[in-house]
Amino acid sequence: MTASSDLHSRQKAAVAGGVGTRAIFAERALNAELWDVDGKRFIDFAAGIAVNNTGHRHPAVMSAVAGQAERFTHTCFHVAPYEGYVKLAERLNAMAPTGAENRTMLVTTGAEAVENAVKIARAHTGRAGIVAFSGAFHGRTMLGMALTGKVMPYKKNFGPFPADIYHAPFPNPYLGFSTEEAIAGLERLFAADVDPERIAAFIVEPVQGEGGFNVAPKEFLVRLREIADRYEIVLIADEVQAGMARTGKMFGFEHAGVQPDLVTMAKGLAGGFPLSAVTGRAEIMNAAHPGGLGGTYAGNPLSVAAANAVLDVIENEKLCERAAEVGRRITARLTSIAARQGMERIGEVRGLGAMVAFELVEDRQSKAASPAITNRIVAEAEARGLILLSCGTRLNVIRLLPPLTIEWEILEEGLDILEASIEAAFSDAAASTAA
Repeated sequence: MTASSDLHSRQKAAVAGGVGTRAIFAERALNAELWDVDGKRFIDFAAGIAVNNTGHRHPAVMSAVAGQAERFTHTCFHVAPYEGYVKLAERLNAMAPTGAENRTMLVTTGAEAVENAVKIARAHTGRAGIVAFSGAFHGRTMLGMALTGKVMPYKKNFGPFPADIYHAPFPNPYLGFSTEEAIAGLERLFAADVDPERIAAFIVEPVQGEGGFNVAPKEFLVRLREIADRYEIVLIADEVQAGMARTGKMFGFEHAGVQPDLVTMAKGLAGGFPLSAVTGRAEIMNAAHPGGLGGTYAGNPLSVAAANAVLDVIENEKLCERAAEVGRRITARLTSIAARQGMERIGEVRGLGAMVAFELVEDRQSKAASPAITNRIVAEAEARGLILLSCGTRLNVIRLLPPLTIEWEILEEGLDILEASIEAAFSDAAASTAA
């Protein structure tokens, strides 16, 4: 029995079955590489689901955390506040693209950031309704699930969900659903289901994460901003996965030149330590009464120290520019693979910066989803030492999220493994069909 198989048996006996995992039991990791308990090396194209944008154990992050641990690890910011939290808030206020004077609050997870953004929007507007979008992912809490526009695996069997949550369609040009149709769907929602003057906020991802790396068209975000202004609705940018330099800019909304009112952050914010933030226009952020926001672990000192170091790394190592180059190299390789004979199951390659995905279909004409071939590619890659993640409401998209600090030779090695995995999966699928 290997160490991994032993741990797998122990996990089944100790951990709730609903906690889905892979069979990769980590022993150590560095930048874009991870080794399991049996000594097998993996190239990491998942980065902890876009958390380790600065790589596993970046020296600057580790040093900052070690230094903070020598001073104190927890006081609760409500009990004894500390300079690191204030400094991070100042920095996030300066970079959040609202076009206004900002304020920040820190919490722990992306779902917490989303829930607090909703609380703040409701406090500011005096309204209850929230509009999210089909294919969205906003967390696993009850409110997060209510906002999420993907049933499996997030919402099945867990309802009922909180009221006053509505879903409008999200554009999907690949499947022939345009911005005009999406906006028309929103207007139908207002005409048939809810008065727009009861809506406190829109919440939208600039690039849908779990939904399949669907990039919000610029015109869609522009129109949302216009409608939000018309009805005095707060526009919340959920940058939990797309933020912190992942798309080639600090925030995904910046690609569209649209200014949100509130921005939620988590994942890449603290380089592997649990931290999230809501940053937004001061008059909105200050709407909640004193004591209405926060939490015992909100803005943990170790995580805050890590986040301040992450912002330094993003600036000093020019990670926005590097993300754009990582994305260019990935996209070029995937586009080349898709153009080859026999690769017709790759329906589309899409993304922003180093947030890239490709969609697997039965054929390019029908665009029928192929979750089976998607799963084959992920399994083939894992066997060859490459960690991949799937996503998409049709369960047929593979997303690539390597650390932005990945060494170029390791990126190319990972892409070589990916290409071999695609070829093997397609070959197996062809053989099965022939049989």
